[in-house]
Amino acid sequence: MKRVYLDNNATTMMAPEAYEAMLPFFCEKYGNPNSLHQFGIESAPALRKAMDQLYEGLGANDLDDVIVTSCATESNNWILKGIYFDKILNGEKDHIITTAVEHPAIGHTCSFLERLGVKVTRLDVNNEGLIDPDELRDFITDKTALVSVMWANNETGAIFPIKQLADIAHERGVLFHTDAVQAVGKIKINLSEIDVDFLSFSAHKFHGPKGIGGLYIKKGQMLTSLLHGGEHMGGRRSGTLNTPYIVAMGEALELANKFLDMENSHVRRLRDMLEDEILTISDVSVVGKRQNRVPNTILASIKGVEGEAMLWDLNKAGIAASTGSACASESLESNPIMEAIGADKDLAHTALRLSLSRFNTQEEIEYAANEIKKAVKRLRAISSSFAYAPKWHKSGL
Repeated sequence: MKRVYLDNNATTMMAPEAYEAMLPFFCEKYGNPNSLHQFGIESAPALRKAMDQLYEGLGANDLDDVIVTSCATESNNWILKGIYFDKILNGEKDHIITTAVEHPAIGHTCSFLERLGVKVTRLDVNNEGLIDPDELRDFITDKTALVSVMWANNETGAIFPIKQLADIAHERGVLFHTDAVQAVGKIKINLSEIDVDFLSFSAHKFHGPKGIGGLYIKKGQMLTSLLHGGEHMGGRRSGTLNTPYIVAMGEALELANKFLDMENSHVRRLRDMLEDEILTISDVSVVGKRQNRVPNTILASIKGVEGEAMLWDLNKAGIAASTGSACASESLESNPIMEAIGADKDLAHTALRLSLSRFNTQEEIEYAANEIKKAVKRLRAISSSFAYAPKWHKSGL
């Protein structure tokens, strides 16, 4: 049986080069790079190289801070809770603006802050999965402490106009954060050209290891630390540095940026090929225009086919896909992003997310397209919601 991995928005395989780069720092060069003895001195150059790779990969200035964290969930929590401590707890501000389609690391943290008295505005999206920048401008008040908008959506792949949104926030003197987890490594990120105050990222989304990520903090921005202890990361985040994973993350980001042209050619071509094949099935829709999505992502709604049932059939065929965010994959509730863009609850249960990487091949995509069609045909044949639909619904598959 073939094995085809089309769930790269959930996590990615490690790039072989990143894996090889990290290995010496488990058993050979295991010294703490902050130590002054020979064992630490042996590790320090690789750590410096990795941090340089992160700065260069993000287009960060030398005076900015790129802080290594355990993951983007930690980074997102740090931003929101840090802003609470710095701007809201003292009564200076009381308001955060975000969107209705953020990752749970943002959405659930905002809900937590609401229980502490913070006012949270969640901007709605249109049927393309995007917010209206003018609406952001309308909702900013003198009490707004932060605007947090993801750079690219984890389910639809929709790319938000981050430069425009950040400029709007800054016009009113409001800090701007973006969760760029699904953008880094897929599209060009250059923070010397786009003025954000904070940016979150996670290595396992661009072929680095799981359990390591980062937070970009623009020069001059203060942010209360969540972890206190030693003076690691300039005192911003305490904890002994995970040298092997930092080395691998730096290598993975450098590689991802080298392969950006491949993302926009090879990966995009395969994505479009798969999307074209899916759209030959009757009563199928895909969220968002292709040109405004990251090159690897499809979120399709297949009428009459429960998403979980589709995953079962695809898994039996050796194909990995999802119905949405992996962080909510154990839930059988309807896809919240589909509901946010205006789909009814029945259609919101039919979401299928397919996300590719540079490691996919045309042969894999052709196989996946064929298996998706077979699964749709089987599942519609036993679907009570599709069986009694008007005949025009049942043309083709």
